[in-house]
Order: sequence, then C-alpha cells, then structure tokens
Amino acid sequence: MTEAVSPDPAGAPAAPTGSIDIVVSEGRPARVVDLTKSAPLGWWPAIAVGLVAFIDRLEINLIAGALPAIQDHFGFGDTAAGAIPTAASLAGAVLLLPAGRLADRAPRVVTISIVVLVWSLCSVLSGLATTFVLFFLVRVLIGAAGQLYNPPASSLLADYYPSSSRGKAYGFERAGYYLGLPAGVILGGVLAEALGWRMVFFVAAVPGLLVAALVLTVREPLRGLGDRLDRLRTGEPMPAIALPRPVSLLREARGLLRIRTLAGVIIGQALLSLGIGGVFYWLPTLFERTENLGYDTASGLAGAVGGTGIVVGIIAGSRFGDRAHAIRASRRITVATVFLLTGALALSGALLIPGVPARVTLIALACAGFAGAIPNLTAVSADVVPAARRGMGFALLTFLVTLGGALGPFLVGLSSDLVSAAGYGGEPLVLAMLTLVPAIFVSVVALLRISDRYEIDARAAG
Repeated sequence: MTEAVSPDPAGAPAAPTGSIDIVVSEGRPARVVDLTKSAPLGWWPAIAVGLVAFIDRLEINLIAGALPAIQDHFGFGDTAAGAIPTAASLAGAVLLLPAGRLADRAPRVVTISIVVLVWSLCSVLSGLATTFVLFFLVRVLIGAAGQLYNPPASSLLADYYPSSSRGKAYGFERAGYYLGLPAGVILGGVLAEALGWRMVFFVAAVPGLLVAALVLTVREPLRGLGDRLDRLRTGEPMPAIALPRPVSLLREARGLLRIRTLAGVIIGQALLSLGIGGVFYWLPTLFERTENLGYDTASGLAGAVGGTGIVVGIIAGSRFGDRAHAIRASRRITVATVFLLTGALALSGALLIPGVPARVTLIALACAGFAGAIPNLTAVSADVVPAARRGMGFALLTFLVTLGGALGPFLVGLSSDLVSAAGYGGEPLVLAMLTLVPAIFVSVVALLRISDRYEIDARAAG
C-alpha cells in the first residue's frame, strides 16, 4: 500500500501502516518510505556518521599507542604527556557551543565533511612537528576540530531515525567512536615500532580524506523528520518545526539545562568521561610498566581487548535498549544504568588485580559495559530535546562531557608524578588511575535520579 502524504507536517494522515510518499530533503521530490521498517530511510547515514566517529577517535588515540616513542624523542614526563589530550579537549570545548548553534542553522552534512578534512591536514602537521611545543600546539588544534562533528552528526541522526530505532542508530556512531580508540592505540604502537612515530600520523590522514568524501553522499534531511516518522506511525498530529528565537549562547544553554533528563545525562556522562578518559589513555603505558610488555605489544593488547568488548557492548546495549524502549520508554535509562554499573565494577577489578589474564578479561568487560550504556544515553538526549534545538543540545552535552574527559589524562599523569616523588614503592600509575574510578560510580547515581523524569521531558519535547 502506498499513501500520499503532504509535505506539510500539520497535514499528516492518521496512522498509516505501510509505505508513504514523503519529502525527506528540502528541494527534492517526495520518495517512498516504508514505515514498517526500523530504519525507514536506511542505515547508510548512521554508518557514515560511524565512520566519522571512527576516524576522529583513531587519530586522537594514535598518540596513546605511540606515546612512549614520542616521550623518548622529545623527552617530556607524564604530566606533560597527560596535558596533551587535556589541552586539546579544552580547546575543542571552547568551540562546541558555537558549533551547536551552527548545527541548528547550517547544512550539517557539509559541516561534518569539512571538519574531517581539517583533521586529516592536522594529522600530517603532527608528523611534521620538529619540537615538542609545535607538536603540542598541533594536537591542541586537532582537538579543537575533533569535537565539532558531534553536534551536527547527532542532530542529523535524530532527524533520520524515529525514536524506536535511535538506540541502534547512535550505536553505529558509538561503535565507530569506541572502535577508533583501540584501533588508534594499536596502529600508533605498531607503526611507531616499525616505521617511527612520525609515520603514524601520515598514515592516518589517508582514510580521513576518504571519509570526508563519503560523508557528502548523505543527503541533508528536513529538521524534525525522525519525529514526524514517529507520529505518522501513530497518526498523531505533528507541530510545525520553527527555528529557536535568537538569544545568547549562555541563555540558550541555561534553558536546555532546565530539561532535567538532559541535565542528568550530562552530569552522568561527564563523570564517566572523566574516569574512562584518564584510565584508558594510560592503559597501554600501564601494561608496559606493570606487565613488562613492549609498547607495541602493550598497545596492541589494550586495543584488541578494548575493541572486542566494545563490539559486544554496542550490539547488546543497542538491542536491549531499543527493546526496553518499546515496552516502556524510560526503561532505556535502566538498561544504560545496568551496563554502566557493570563497566565500573569491571574497571575497578582490572586496576586492582594484577596479571595479564585477569586484566584482559576485566578490561573487555568494562569496555562492553561502557559501550552498551552510552548509545542509549545519546538516544535519551535526542528524545528530550526539541528538534529545532538538538544541535545546541548535543553541543552542550559534548561540551560538558568534554570538560570532564579533558581533565582525566592530565589528573592521572599529575598524580603519577606526585606519587612517584613521594617515594611510593609500587607503580604510581596504578594509584593515579584508581583515583578516577569513583567518578564513574557517581555517574550511575546521577542516572538513577532521572529515570522517573524521562517520559515527562520527552512528551514536552514533542
């Protein structure tokens, strides 16, 4: 059955059950869309965004795998090493709110492609740096660009997918994001050992250029399209989507933070980012120092174990989250909380229990827990923010989460040097990493406090 549907949101018919003709992109003719499919417009937009996230994290985490070689070359300590990702993340955070406003007004597909292109050029500059100061400044520059894809990409996915399948859609993005972390660590360690640390950054630029071109194959969707697909399935009327009134960035941010569910997700993810950002940045170095492994072997092991856990977590978390949402929308938060608690307990054990077999098993479980929680939290954020403000909503989320994650690597490096200077007889890095684990448990508490508020905020956003 095919039903003709007016492109006017207010003209939606009652509860179509089959295929419809609907305008997907501005200035283009209507196309046939099957409302019975979980992804009526296909999965390619989610896959493309996942590739962007993968390239972002791969490039950022190359330095973790090659860190011992870079430290040997330039001769800097753990505090300076931890300051590199911290400064880069802080630089990106400064630009996030303006990027969020841009995502609500400018073509998102073109914006994402330009950002990926900038990453690739900065990666080449990293390999060309002749002093630590130049290397540091280039990493700050790439950190500033690295966060800018998230607001337009997250807004784009919310417009391509109805709420019932957003967990899986954001699962693609999170899968790319978290798989890029171990891939970057592995590639950084292997190439640094075989070809030298400079070649690490030259090689990474090539797939970045390819992904920048692939992103342009995704068409820019109409704002609020995903919400309209939801309402077409149920026959509910769809209100018109209007751009938010011009207000200052701070005033718009304060207004979004009044959405209690969004505020709770931001607090939870910021604390989670603080913990896992610091711990996983230093994980290859921990293996090297405590298990007597070479840095190529240490980075490869950390990356392989993390990647396995991430794949399992993304598949399980997205599937359980979407199924729980179909039963009752707020249960998506419950699923995220269970996965997050599992990850926190496993990570604690990985730091406290020595030996490669125990650490490998627990790190894989921790990665699975974190990877299963975050796509569900991203879907929750999309559900409680109005369509016309999602770019700014995701910018605010990424901004505050980035601030939390930015401090993690630096705090671990600083604590390690302080513990070492105090004459501690064991490996100071272990104690330094343990200081951040409580933040992850606090993030679990933050999520528990918003589970009864989600459905109220989701209805208000609609």
